[in-house]
Amino acid sequence: MKPIPKDAVMISQERIQRRQFIKMAGTSTFALSPGLIGATPSQSPLRIGLITDIHYADLPTAGTRHYRDSIEKVREAVKAFNAAAPDMVIFLGDLIDTGSTVEKEYGHLETIYRELSQLEMPIRFVLGNHCVWTLTKSEFLKGVRQKRSFDAIELKGTRLVMLDACHRKDGVSYGRQNYVWTDTEIPKNQRDWLRTTLSESSQPTLVFVHQRLDVEGNHGVHSAPEVRRILEESGQVAAVFQGHSHDNDHRQIKGIHYLTMRAVIEGPASQHNAYALLEFDPAGGRMTIDGRRDQKDYQWMPPA
Repeated sequence: MKPIPKDAVMISQERIQRRQFIKMAGTSTFALSPGLIGATPSQSPLRIGLITDIHYADLPTAGTRHYRDSIEKVREAVKAFNAAAPDMVIFLGDLIDTGSTVEKEYGHLETIYRELSQLEMPIRFVLGNHCVWTLTKSEFLKGVRQKRSFDAIELKGTRLVMLDACHRKDGVSYGRQNYVWTDTEIPKNQRDWLRTTLSESSQPTLVFVHQRLDVEGNHGVHSAPEVRRILEESGQVAAVFQGHSHDNDHRQIKGIHYLTMRAVIEGPASQHNAYALLEFDPAGGRMTIDGRRDQKDYQWMPPA
């Protein structure tokens, strides 16, 4: 992967040392299943910018969450992504945080979207629970100029699936403070859509969702075991990218890698940020996560 130019983003000496240790230690290198390798090579690998849990709001700092600092952090990430020129940037949810009124929360959305509009490539948004706390889904989607809360597209020989887990267990969509954040679900109609979508063609697939599919408890989706079974039975899914729990995590379940990405909101902008460049070659089976600042690096290699 072509590195981001050094002058595109300031990285602390501590961050540089940590990145070198991770790369030399080789503890984050994995193998992809042979069945996930495509037959037809693309002209160049797929490259996607990843960022999650920005939580922008005009609010004072609360604990480790520095809401106003998200503007500065996003500007850094936008500059870095524009320098690296990925094919797309995907936001993994919780773009905004609470406003005391619909108007104030929509103002948070307009402010952060204005920064994101400086990106020079297509962008996609996965819904997070904070995106639709005061706003409805239609209001949020209108604010980010997106039609659907879940979707599938093809890009450079890879299927990209965006899921919407912002539903209560009874299937009701989040919006207007009608939920508790621990009650999260991908309802049956969306699970059926996922199964059908994966059956329509055979190609390597990456999945993007906010709430986690690899754990139970507060951060996990109620139907996560069934969703995982759908992904596993397709034989097409290389990895799932998630946010929500704010820290780096990696789990491998039945051949699928589940990557939980580090949150932008955590810590002051002078010391912390988190975003990454994903590179995936559907023909050769190689995948890398080039993490920036507090985001870890990972590498998957094709089987020998």
